[in-house]
Amino acid sequence: MLAGAALGGCAKPPAGQLELSSYQPIDRTITTASIAPQPLAQQQPVPARIHAGHLAGRTLAVGSTAEIILKPGEVVLTFDDGPRPGRTDAILDTLDQFGVKATFLMLGEPAEAHPETVRKVAAAGHTIGTHTFDHADLTKLSRQEALDEIAHGERAVAAALSGSGYAPAPFFRFPYLAQDGFLRTTVMQGNMVVLDVDVDSKDYYTDTPEVVMARTLSRLDARGSGIILFHDIHPRTVALLPGFLAALEERGYSVVRLVPRNPAPFGRDVITAQGPGETGAL
Repeated sequence: MLAGAALGGCAKPPAGQLELSSYQPIDRTITTASIAPQPLAQQQPVPARIHAGHLAGRTLAVGSTAEIILKPGEVVLTFDDGPRPGRTDAILDTLDQFGVKATFLMLGEPAEAHPETVRKVAAAGHTIGTHTFDHADLTKLSRQEALDEIAHGERAVAAALSGSGYAPAPFFRFPYLAQDGFLRTTVMQGNMVVLDVDVDSKDYYTDTPEVVMARTLSRLDARGSGIILFHDIHPRTVALLPGFLAALEERGYSVVRLVPRNPAPFGRDVITAQGPGETGAL
């Protein structure tokens, strides 16, 4: 049982430093991503792009959390809580300039409100996962309510992509990094990939972009690789991203594109809301 353990999501700064929002994140970052004992990956050839360099790395197709194995010098870029028109668009522009792909863990509520932005992210070749419907702390809900919240978020993101030829990947991150053994086991039994966090940028602090960037690079350099957590809803993240990606390239890192091993939307079991006749006693 992983009671109370949190393996992926948003975190919480000290009082007075949180950017105003509708939720209060909780700092529970725990990493489960693996590092293969191999030398720094060779820089990979990348398509022609505006920014000259070799930051784009390999594409890693995974069907479970355990399959996310990064080599030293490899990072996965993830952005939570979007989409946010304007800011998400600016982040897409920066990622395109550097020729790298990221994973966006989207909330169902803003995806429902801004389907055009969801589609733009998918059309740019990025991976879209889910992050519940409205960023609820699932550990404070009943088991059935928590599963309904996860399913609601996935349905909303899928609806935003409907007719576009794209579908959300079965990638999920727990809001607030909050979960328990039942929730994690149930999500994974539904063949969803839980995306954990190795390097939390803490870009939700009211720090300057320079401070956030320096903190994130310091933590990444200390670890050597990993899944990095950003949020595409913050202006400071938009501002720091070009310099951050340039710094990654200077340090010899490569950005891994994370994709589902089975991209078919019905190639897995799904977590569903309570149906007629069910008791809800889980």
